[in-house]
Amino acid sequence: MKDLKAILTTVEQLFREETFLAAPKGLYEPIEYTMSLGGKRIRPTMLLAANQMFGGDERNAVNAAIGIELFHNFTLLHDDLMDQSPLRRGKATVYRKWNPNTAILSGDTMFALAWRYMLKTETTRLSDILNCFNETAIEVCEGQQYDMDFEQQQDVSIADYMMMIRKKTAVLLAGALQIGATIANADSDDIANLYDFGIHLGLAFQLQDDWLDTYGDVALFGKQTGQDIIDNKKTYMILRACELASPAQCDELHRLFGQNTQTDGESAKKISDVLSIYSAVGLRAEAENAIAAEFAKAYESLDRLKVSESAKLPLVQLSESLLGRKK
Repeated sequence: MKDLKAILTTVEQLFREETFLAAPKGLYEPIEYTMSLGGKRIRPTMLLAANQMFGGDERNAVNAAIGIELFHNFTLLHDDLMDQSPLRRGKATVYRKWNPNTAILSGDTMFALAWRYMLKTETTRLSDILNCFNETAIEVCEGQQYDMDFEQQQDVSIADYMMMIRKKTAVLLAGALQIGATIANADSDDIANLYDFGIHLGLAFQLQDDWLDTYGDVALFGKQTGQDIIDNKKTYMILRACELASPAQCDELHRLFGQNTQTDGESAKKISDVLSIYSAVGLRAEAENAIAAEFAKAYESLDRLKVSESAKLPLVQLSESLLGRKK
């Protein structure tokens, strides 16, 4: 049985050996470029770890692993265009390196390629796998739409936000786990519990990302903190702060989140003013407790699986590396 490091090595080897170049060059070169940028490869790693957990043959799961990573990167390609993001993993985004039309068409092709790889999966339960992949893809797109809708809404609730990040972030982790376990012919109860594990892990991961943007160490986080505040993004942090705040404090937060800063000095003051209110209402600890609660729910679901603790270890290790905390 492979440990997490060995599974990660397998995943990296998969993408080193796989080429996405074909004709016409203008369509496929951006796909090859995108897939060569790397990343954590979390979703294919989860898929292979889930497959191994239930005694599956890794050779039967590798095509699905490639497919799930292609789909994930397709969503990033289109997200970058919608958000007008200039960089992805330190490199120019496809729409900036080529043009918006190329980003749309190459992204669409990546989605189709993801289906091609899924269809190659050797399993007696291909229909179950394809249904899972299709429903996951629909929910991810729904989550993206909710995220865009919330930019224009003033009455977004915590429940609304949790629903949105469940669809936009968590379901793809959960879907990767479900597909890996299904290829290995896990039973329905184990698949359901593993899916729940992925959902709560994904929610914890996104809540932690919100927390890190506010309180993270720049050297460890890898990007400047406070960007969500500058961009007026409705994350868990601002939504929960308004629930905890007095009416006057909430009004001030809304005023601050209505500002579009023009200079570094204005941005720094805006961040400072927001953080002052966050501190006054005890938001830091509140958010940490919310992350810990989702993480605990994830482990409760993992504990219900009818497999050995050693079989669960790669997913436990991956979870700890993502969330930076121990069980």
